[in-house]
Amino acid sequence: MKKNKVVIVGTGMVGMSYAYSMVNQGACEELVLIDINKERARGEAIDLNHGLSFAPRKMNIYAGDYSDCKDAYIICITAGAIQTEGETRLDLLHKNSKIMKSIIDEIKKSGFDGILLIATNPVDIMTYVAQKLSGFDKSKVIGSGTTLDSARLRYTLGEKLDVNPKDINAYVMGEHGDSQFVAWSYALCGVQPIYQIASRKDSKLKFDELEEIEDKVRNIAYEIIKCKNSTYYGIGMALTRITKAILENENSILTVSSYLNGEYGHEDVYIAVPSIVNQDGVREVIHLALDTTEKNKLDDSIKIMKENIEKLDLN
Repeated sequence: MKKNKVVIVGTGMVGMSYAYSMVNQGACEELVLIDINKERARGEAIDLNHGLSFAPRKMNIYAGDYSDCKDAYIICITAGAIQTEGETRLDLLHKNSKIMKSIIDEIKKSGFDGILLIATNPVDIMTYVAQKLSGFDKSKVIGSGTTLDSARLRYTLGEKLDVNPKDINAYVMGEHGDSQFVAWSYALCGVQPIYQIASRKDSKLKFDELEEIEDKVRNIAYEIIKCKNSTYYGIGMALTRITKAILENENSILTVSSYLNGEYGHEDVYIAVPSIVNQDGVREVIHLALDTTEKNKLDDSIKIMKENIEKLDLN
């Protein structure tokens, strides 16, 4: 297995935004592009290679096939039908589960034994599907979860408070979709709880704005889709962040789709919760003592995931 080899399955806008971000950050040494449209993958690889003189490191970028998966450390699956205006992520369930099955079958044939990173929507359920079909270790099959939603939250709060988003520590949890929620009881600006900031009379952020911000973060993807048909830059950067946490063995806390085995009172489900990510995938799911409202929202989100999983034939 090559520690710095990453394979991307799907060279659409999400896959290539991820690839472009990977090149610009010098995140790996070897980058393989796989797509059902082999010419598309070849053209994308050529295009990326032409920018390598401006990149921070030398990279080997090429269009490949599933035989190239055998010695990869990470395979990121971005392939699937995209969400269109008027569709929810859950509307993509049946279309993308069929695509996922065909991809996983090919990956298994290759002898791959690394980490699967799933970005295909609905990502929490697709991560579950990928794990069940592959039989891979549950800690080594992870989804992008709400890493992007959490970044959107940090950006929104940073704009409101005139603070660098990097200094906002706040998490969106649950489904990467309509049932997601903000764990406000653990949200911080620097070392100050957001609740404490919102309670001050002179604060730029008021309590009655928190629900509005949560709703904005939840629905902003629909606005982007209405403007330009799909979203891809943000998720591309989020996938790069997860990839670097794995390849560099960071032990970073990210809200990826992780498998629950008793945490939060649930099991046999993938859902976005703060998790420690390192070279082995998800090292640990962090169990937050959520307040009653937040715990109920997480329960409801998981219930929706399980109800939709039951609609699938994974045999």
